[in-house]
Amino acid sequence: MISDLNTRMQVLRREIRHHDYQYYVLNQPEITDKSYDALFAELKQIEQAHPEWVTPDSPTQRVSEQPVEGFTTVDHAVPMLSIDNTFSADELRAFETRVQKQLEGARAAYVVEPKIDGLAINLHYEQGLLIRAATRGNGRQGDDVTANVRTIKAVPLKLQEDVSLPASLDVRGEIYMSNTAFSRLNALREQAGEPFFANPRNAAAGSLKLLDARITASRNLSFFAYAAGQDPNAPVFEDTHWAVLTHLRALGLPVNEHACRVESLDEVLALCEQWQVRRQALDYQIDGLVVKVDRLDQQAQLGYTGRAPRWCMAYKFPAEQALTVVESIDVQVGKSGILTPVANLTPVPLAGTTVKRASLHNFDELQRLDVRVGDTVVVEKAGEIIPQVVEVVLKARPEESKPFDLPSACPMCGHATARDENGVYIRCMNEACPAQLKERLNYFVGKGQMDMERLGTALIDQLVESGLVKDCADLFTLTHEQLLSLDRMGDKSAANVIHSIHAARTRDLWRLIAALGIRHIGTQSAQILAQEFKTLDAVAHADEAALESIEQIGPIMAASVYEFFQNEENQHLLDKLLKAGVSPEPVQAQAATALSGKTLVVTGTLTQFTRQSIKDAILQAGAKVSASVSKKTDYVVAGDNPGSKLDKAQALGVPILDEAAFLALMDQVPDQPQPESGQLF
Repeated sequence: MISDLNTRMQVLRREIRHHDYQYYVLNQPEITDKSYDALFAELKQIEQAHPEWVTPDSPTQRVSEQPVEGFTTVDHAVPMLSIDNTFSADELRAFETRVQKQLEGARAAYVVEPKIDGLAINLHYEQGLLIRAATRGNGRQGDDVTANVRTIKAVPLKLQEDVSLPASLDVRGEIYMSNTAFSRLNALREQAGEPFFANPRNAAAGSLKLLDARITASRNLSFFAYAAGQDPNAPVFEDTHWAVLTHLRALGLPVNEHACRVESLDEVLALCEQWQVRRQALDYQIDGLVVKVDRLDQQAQLGYTGRAPRWCMAYKFPAEQALTVVESIDVQVGKSGILTPVANLTPVPLAGTTVKRASLHNFDELQRLDVRVGDTVVVEKAGEIIPQVVEVVLKARPEESKPFDLPSACPMCGHATARDENGVYIRCMNEACPAQLKERLNYFVGKGQMDMERLGTALIDQLVESGLVKDCADLFTLTHEQLLSLDRMGDKSAANVIHSIHAARTRDLWRLIAALGIRHIGTQSAQILAQEFKTLDAVAHADEAALESIEQIGPIMAASVYEFFQNEENQHLLDKLLKAGVSPEPVQAQAATALSGKTLVVTGTLTQFTRQSIKDAILQAGAKVSASVSKKTDYVVAGDNPGSKLDKAQALGVPILDEAAFLALMDQVPDQPQPESGQLF
C-alpha cells in the first residue's frame, strides 16, 4: 500500500505540473480551479503523512516557511548585458544598416518581442530542476532570490520531462506584476494605511527583494522567458532565436504570446506603430519592443560591445507627457502620520484625464527632482495610472524660486517629525494630531469599514475641531443636542446622524477589525481574521503563532495584529468602544451554498443591491469578491450597463448571472441543479 501511495504522489505531481503548463504557458486550462485545488490538497496530504518523500521540485514546495536573513551574491556564467535603446524609426534603420554592414550584406530576419516593464532574472536549471534564480545586478553578479522566485507559479520548478534539454540550462526572462495585481495591492495598502507603490515595476522590484517569501507569494508576480543564457562554447541549443523561444515554451516556460518573427525592418516598424496603441489592452506594462536578429550564427558574428549585444535593439515607446506649472506644494498627513508632498498643478489634459495634482511620493524624491513652487514641470502617468512629476524645466524656473524646505514639524499640529527606520518616510509623531485623527475617523466611518454614511468629511472636521470627538469611540456617545450645536446641522440631519451611528454598533465583526486601522490589515485580511476567530475577544487574545498559522496571514501581518491588541492605549480604546455599545455580531458558521468557495465579479448597475450590499451577500454565501475578471472567476454578476468586464467574461467563457440567477444560487445547497439557462445571459 505504501508503494501505491508513493505512485499516487508521483502521478499527482505530474498532473499538477501538466495543468500549470496548460494554464501559464499555453493559456488553455483544462480543469477548474476547484479541481486543481483538490489535486494540490491531496498531494499536500500525502506529503504531510510522508515528509521523507518531499523533494524540492514538488509543487507544494514553492514557499519557504522561514524568512531569509539577506541575499547572497552569485556569479552569472554568461553576463547579463544591457540592451541599447532607441526612440525613433530612423535609429532602427541605422541599426539595420550596421547589422547588414557587419554581416557583409547578408539579409537578417528579426524576432520582435514586447519589452516587459519588469526585472531581468536568470533561472538556472540542472537536469530540469530549478536550482537558482538571480537578479541581473551589475550584469556579472546578481542577488540570489531563489526562495522568492519559487513562489511565482509561472516559473516551473521542474521542466517538462518529455522534451530534450541540456543537462545545465540558464533561462533569461522578466519578472513583472500585472496591472490587476498592482491595483489590488495598492487597494490593500490603502486599506492598511500604507503608501502606494508608484507603478507595477516598483511593486515587482520591492516584492522580489522581500526577506519573507510568504509575502512575495501574496503579491502575485508573474514571469516571461525570453532567452537561453547558454555558454557560447557549449553544444548548440538551437540555430535560431525563434527556435529557442519555441523550445523554451515546450519545456514548460511561459513565452510571451505576442512575440513574432518577421522578415524585414518595414514589418518591425509597422509593429512598433501598432503596439503604441495595442499595449493599452494588455494587463501588464510594456515600455517598448525588443528587436533581435533571429539566426544565432549571425548573432555570434555581430558580437557585443562592452555593455550590450550588437544584434538587438530596444525600441522604447515615447511616454505621454505634458507640461504644466506647479502652483503650490501641499504636505498631506495620513492616518498613520506619514507626511506626503503633493504638487498642485495648473490643470492639464494627460492620457485621457485632466491632471490637477501629482504625488511627489516622499521628500527624498522631492529633493532629488528639486521641485519648487512656480516651476514648469514635465508630468506623466506612471504605469499609465498615477500622475507624477518626472522632470523640472530648469530654463523656465523663476529667479525668485526657493527650494522646498523639509518639514521639521507637522504642518497640522506643529509636533516634531521623524524619519522611518528605513529612512524613506517622514512621520508626525503625535498620535493626537488632528490631521491624523481626522484621517483615522474618515477611514473608520468609510463604506469599506463601519459604513456610517451620514458622517462625511465636513462633519468629521467639525467634530474634531469642536473637541466633541477625540477618538472613534467618542462617535458612539454623541447626542442629538451636541450635533445641533454644529454649523449647518438641523434637527432632521442630527437625527439621521444618530440613526447612522446606532446602526453601526452591530456591524459585522470584520468591519470593526478593518476600521481600527491596524497596519497591514485591510478589508480582505479583516474578513479572514473574523472568519477564523469568530469574536473580537478571540482576535484580541490571539498570540502571534495562532495568527501566523492562518492561511494568507503572514508574519508581518500577524505581528502587527498582535502588537495592536497588546498596546495599552488600543486596549483602552476597545474598552471604550464596548462601553459605548459597540457590539459586533459574532461570526456564525456558514451554511454551505452553491456559491461556497467561488470567486465572483460584480459589474453594472443592480436593482436589488447596492455595490456594498452585493459584496456582503456574496461573502455571506461563502464566496469571494474579485475586482477583475480572469480565468479563475467562477461567475460574473451583471446588471445594467456592465461595461468591459462583461465582454471579458464572455471572451473567457465565464458564466454570467443576472440578479435573479444570483439569488437562486444563494438559496441552493451544493450539488443541486443550477438555475435554468434562461436565468443566465
